[in-house]
Formats: sequence, C-alpha cells, structure tokens
Amino acid sequence: MSDYRVLLYYKYVEIENPEEFRVNHLNLCNELGLKGRILVSEEGMNGTVSGTIEQTESYMKAVKSDERFADMFFKMDPAEGHAFKKMHVRYRPEIVSLQLGKDDLDPNQITGQYLEPEEFKAALEDDNTIVLDARNDYEYDLGHFRGAVRPDIRSFRELPEWIKENKEKFMNKRVVTYCTGGVRCEKFSGWLLKEGFEDVAQLHGGIHNYGTHPKTQGELWDGKMYVFDERISVDINRVDKTVISKDWFDGTLCERYVNCANPKCNRQIITSEENEHTYLRGCTHECRVSPENRYVKEHNLSQEDVSDRLALIGETLPETV
Repeated sequence: MSDYRVLLYYKYVEIENPEEFRVNHLNLCNELGLKGRILVSEEGMNGTVSGTIEQTESYMKAVKSDERFADMFFKMDPAEGHAFKKMHVRYRPEIVSLQLGKDDLDPNQITGQYLEPEEFKAALEDDNTIVLDARNDYEYDLGHFRGAVRPDIRSFRELPEWIKENKEKFMNKRVVTYCTGGVRCEKFSGWLLKEGFEDVAQLHGGIHNYGTHPKTQGELWDGKMYVFDERISVDINRVDKTVISKDWFDGTLCERYVNCANPKCNRQIITSEENEHTYLRGCTHECRVSPENRYVKEHNLSQEDVSDRLALIGETLPETV
C-alpha cells in the first residue's frame, strides 16, 4: 500500500467571501503539508491535492467540519508521492471555466440526471443513447469510453459552440455526458437542458468513480485517463485494459504525453522518448527550429547539433539573412 494518495473533489455551494476563504484554506493546506491546486469562487470549490494518508485524512475531516462541505464527495487514488510540486489556492470567477456570461447557471438549480457507474455502463451499451465526452480533444485521444463522441475542442469553454454547430446530431436523442471527476458535467448538462435537450444525464463522480467502482471497474474504457497533475495519466480499466492512443510522429501505440517544446505552441502530444529526442520535442518543423525551443535549451544543443538532428529526418534550419 502506498503512503500517499491524491484527492479529487468539488462542490457547487455559495461562498460569500471567496478571498477570505481562499487565504484561510491555503493556510490549512500548508499547515497539513499538502500540495495541489484548488480553485475557489463565489459558486464553490474545485480541487486536487496530494499528501500522505494521515495528511489527507486530516484534510477531509477539516473540510467536512464546514457545514457547507459536510457531504463533500472525495475521490481517492493511491500515489507514489506528491502529485504536485507546490500548493496553490486561487480565486477564479468559475470553478470550471465554461464562460457562459449572462447565460451562466447554477448546477444546484438545473443539471442533468445523475447516473451511478452501473447505470452509466448500461447507457454505454444502449444503441439509442449518445455518450458525449465533455473533455478536451487531447484528453479524449489518450483514453475514452467506447463509442463516445469526441468533440473537436481544445478547451472546455469551446464545447457549447461546438454543440450548437452539431445540434441536429443529438437534439432528439438521449444524451449522456461524462468528464474526469464530474465537475464539468454539472454545468454542461444543465446548459444542454437550457438549450432544449430533453433527456440529459451525467456520470456521477466522473470517470474516476466509474474506474474505482467495484461493479464496473472501468470496463468499456479504452486507454488511460488524462489528469492535470504530475502523473499526467492513470489507469481506469481493470477488466480488459487496452492502449488506443498513437504517437504523434509515427502512429505507433503510445501513452506518453509531453508538451511541444515551442512555448508559443505548447501543444500536448503523445510520443515515445525516442521520438521526443528525434524530433526535438517539436510538433512541427516550425516548432523544432523555433529559437525558443525548450528542448534545445534544456540539452544545450548547438546550432550544429540541431542541424545534424534535423538532417536525420530530412529537414534543415532556415537560412539566416
């Protein structure tokens, strides 16, 4: 058994003075020795933290001692150590950025029907149900539920516009949506209802809850689940695990994510260590030859070194004036 674990949680609840709450909560986390990232807003709290079992037990007890969070649902993962380098508690206008503006909604007032893991599994096997992934494209590409629809989006706030552009594909169907821990689906499913979708449901507790539930154990999930911490990805399917994601450069099966070395791009790409070195961690030729390429700087490569590497893949440095 690991001595560390990661907690994933959220709660939509009114916080009257979020800045005061933020400061006090950061002090609590620091006193306990936790590391992680927590967002605080007038509409609630959304966080992921890591620590020892003792530290996380103390944290959960402290959080639940506040009557606003007495029923907080904590998802837990064992970990080899801290999943974060630092502890941040930040204020944001929303605890997950959907940016609906004047059309913003309160999930406590309107949200899709909750499906427990076994009910969600039945929905996956129902040909008359549309299962919609509410995450970003790079998250989907690493792993997803079989048959789920992949929205062509790079960030969650793009999802409503994508739905509007593809509305006719789903409007008269039962729509079931899912995300990592459930927080994105709370608002998104409510937004679908406001848009006129009549039969909308969401996976309660998200993918994480589905993967740890004793009756489902992640069955019908392919690949890994992307997570926003040092681990990058975690296993979900404990029944018949498969690898589905492909290397950006050669299309071979791979589950290793890196960020493009060009800071102006920073695209997340799946690639092996070998191809990372071969292609200077640049997703395109332009990124490989960028003067700001972080891979080149990290490895102290000279222009001659870069030129030699590029020659091996049939590319050259741009001519200088």
